[in-house]
Formats: sequence, C-alpha cells, structure tokens
Amino acid sequence: MTVDSFRDYLDSLDATGWTRSFEQPMSWDLEASAVTMLANARDGPIPVFESVTEQETGAKLVGDPYRGPRPRPWDHFARALGFPAGLSGRRYYDRVIDRLRAPTAPRVVERQEAPCKAVRRTGDDVDLLSFPWPYIHEGDGGRYSNLHTIVAPAPDTEWGRWSSHRMMLHDDSQASLLLLAGEQVPNRYYYDYEPRGEPMPVAVVVGAEPVVEGTADMWIPTGRSEAAFAGGLKDAPVALVECETSDLYVPATAELVLEGHVRPDDRLDEGPFGDYFGYMNGPRRSMPVFEVDAITHRREPRLPFCVEGTGVGYGQNSSSTLRVAAAGPDATVGLRAAGFDVELAVPWRFTSRTVWVIATDRPYPGYLHELANFVFTTWGMLHIDFFVFVDADVDPLDSRAVLTAIALDADPDADFHQFGVERMPKVPLNIYQTPDEKGSADVGTSKAKTAKAYIDATTDGDPADATAAAETRKRAQERLVEAGLDAAQFDRLDEREGASR
Repeated sequence: MTVDSFRDYLDSLDATGWTRSFEQPMSWDLEASAVTMLANARDGPIPVFESVTEQETGAKLVGDPYRGPRPRPWDHFARALGFPAGLSGRRYYDRVIDRLRAPTAPRVVERQEAPCKAVRRTGDDVDLLSFPWPYIHEGDGGRYSNLHTIVAPAPDTEWGRWSSHRMMLHDDSQASLLLLAGEQVPNRYYYDYEPRGEPMPVAVVVGAEPVVEGTADMWIPTGRSEAAFAGGLKDAPVALVECETSDLYVPATAELVLEGHVRPDDRLDEGPFGDYFGYMNGPRRSMPVFEVDAITHRREPRLPFCVEGTGVGYGQNSSSTLRVAAAGPDATVGLRAAGFDVELAVPWRFTSRTVWVIATDRPYPGYLHELANFVFTTWGMLHIDFFVFVDADVDPLDSRAVLTAIALDADPDADFHQFGVERMPKVPLNIYQTPDEKGSADVGTSKAKTAKAYIDATTDGDPADATAAAETRKRAQERLVEAGLDAAQFDRLDEREGASR
C-alpha cells in the first residue's frame, strides 16, 4: 500500500536498510549538509539526524530523503507508492501514468484528527528560528528550507495551488520566497494580489507525504488540482485539513506547517544559493516577504532538506530523483494529452531541470519543431534549456542508449537546432547571463531572453537508417576491441540494448 505520511516513508526506508540514524549531536551549520553530501556521493543510506544542536523543538533533520539508489533513482518512490520491487524504469513510468489518469479528490479531516496540529503556535509564540533550518553551502545567503510544498490560493480549485519555491529564513517571523514570474503561484502574486495591494495567503508545508512532494514537482495545468492528482498517484484520497489563520487546506499528515501571507510591495534579500545548476548562483536579489502568522507541527518534527549545487552534472539528491520519478511521468501524460505521439519524456538525470530526453515517433516533417515549440513555451518548462529527441524504441532512462543515439543518429551539421533566439523566457539561476541581463528585481525574471536548443537524434523510422546505424556501431566496436578493450563488454551491451528494445 502507498505510505500515508513522511514518517511512514522513512520507516519503509529503514526496513530495507536505507536509512542511517546519527544519535550524536549534529549542527545545522554546514555539518548536516556535509554528511548528506557524502551519503549522496557514495550512494549510501539516507542520513537521519536525531539530535540537532542549537534548537528548542526537538526537531530532527533528514538529508535528501527522496534520493534514489544508483542507477535506479525511482526505487524508493516506487516503494512509497506500494509498487512491487524491481520495476524497470519503463514499467515504473507505465504504472505512474496509469494512476495519473485517474485523479482522486482529497478528503477533509477535522483539526483534532490531523497529526500536523499536535502543536499550535500563533502571535508572539511564532518563532521560525526555534527550528534547525540548515545552512547548506558555505557562501549561501542564509539558512534555507528547500524541500517543501507551498500551498497558495487558486481561483479555479478549492484546494489551492501546490508548488515548490526555496525559502530563506531571516528572523523569528519572516522569510523571503524565490517567486519567479512565469510560474503559476508567482504569477498569482505579481499580477493579481500585489497590484491590488492585498497580501496573498500562503502555507509552507514541510515533511508532507511523498505523493504530495512528488505532485508539487509536477506541471499540473491551470484549472486542475494538484491535490486530486496526488490522490490519483496515491490511489486513495489525500487527507487535508484547514489552516488556523486562512481558508487554505494543507496535507494533514505533514511534519510542519507555516501559515502566513506574502506581503504586497515588500521585499527582502534572497540568495545567493548553491542551487540545481551546480554552482553558487547570484547576485543577491530582492524577493517577496513571507510573514508567518502561525506554526503547527507534529511533536519532534522531521524536517527534510536537499543538498543542491554540489557540482555541475550532480544528479544524486532529492531534486533530481523527484524530477525522474514524478515530473517525467507527468510530462509524458501532458504531452500525450496535447496530441503528441510521445513514448516517454524523461529528465536527463545529471542535469534534471535543464535537459530532457523525449522518445517519440516522427510522423511528418516539422513534427519535432512543433513539439519543441510547445514544450519551450509551456510555463512548466521554464527551467529547461535543451531537449534530445530519440526514437520511440530508445529508452530515455538508459544514459548509454541516449548517448549512442546522439553519436550515431545526430548529424552535427543538420540535427543540432538553436531555437527561439529572441523570445524564449529564462529563469535567472544561470551562469551565462550577466547580473544586468538577469534583470528585474520586481518579479524575478531575466530581463534578457535566451536561445534554447534541441538535438534530433531520431532515425525517421527508415529501415535503411537503422541498418546503417547497426553497421556503424559494429565498426566502432571492432575498432575499440582492436585498441585493446574487452570484446565481451560489447556483447553485453548488444544484449542489453536488444532487451530494452
């Protein structure tokens, strides 16, 4: 069965030897993140820090709880969904896609039934800094929460809109949220609430059950409810409870809920932060202020965090795993619903927010350009700079198969396409724009647009192309064997590729 809470999820990991508890006191100041980084790099158990220094709540930190094992990053999330062990990537995607086709409305529980209401603080009792928010990277602008679900109002669903935007802590009751215009929740604030001079109610949910965290990472279209898609993913309704200080509903089994509002026409410093591009990005900029009005939480709450930005091409953390395990199946469903003949859409696991691989047939000339235009101009794809298109029978979850398709089927002169030189929007968390080009401090978008790109590594389905590719592969393998490589590894490669096809 699908797990019902973040604690149940941790218990499921522990039962299979995938957690390690640290009983000795650990500091939130770089130490917890350093241990987590080493665990990620070594593909070790998920670290649970049972005793965190300099805090008053008995909270525990959990480092990158959704990071999956190499080379099967979806395994832990599959277990949380109640799937059988050992699913291939394609079978896992098929099962998730089946569930996403059947959204299930949430159920509302009373406050006394909600574990997240065990402790309630309002007014002068609100104290953000009584919790051990981690200082993750040396050079960060402050302490961060970066693995949580934000709940905001939505005019088209009573359950609100769910999303994820990093949060930098400032003092006992204030934080700054990285709200980048172009995404649904920031747009609601910048173009609806703030022009009217109204505060926007918001709840930050830390330690929600896995289906909530996964759905917040998806690109649910306007007019649809993340809460219902989370229920479909769970194959059961998600329990929600009403907030103490607003009419928003939040996941009832969460570890911690921060209730408050985003103030209009008010900004605080945000960043820099070592985020998913793999380096410390800046400059320090002004972002909207989140004022906390109430805090509710479980006793001794478990607070998850993600170690981002450990290096370019770093793909071993919660962020990269949630992209592959949740956003990929969702994007596949969305592209099919839009009428595109897509087999799978999968984030490239080493640069999971900026590069994607799409396996698709190419039914007519110009099809790939139409598909690229659709995905590059869709709000959910704002972060993505680059696509690789491969044949429908190539497995996008197999890095070797994708690189083979690029090497054999993509002509450097004809199949590398720059797209949208003048008009593509860009998230300003990159290294190649100057501070001036990163632009507007008012709404957090890049002032300069940017070109994006795609590679056509398909074969058009032409049997002659497939024959030519097989002959090229054979000649390449023969030359590598002549150069001294073991011929047996190519036999295994051929068998593996045959099985995947």
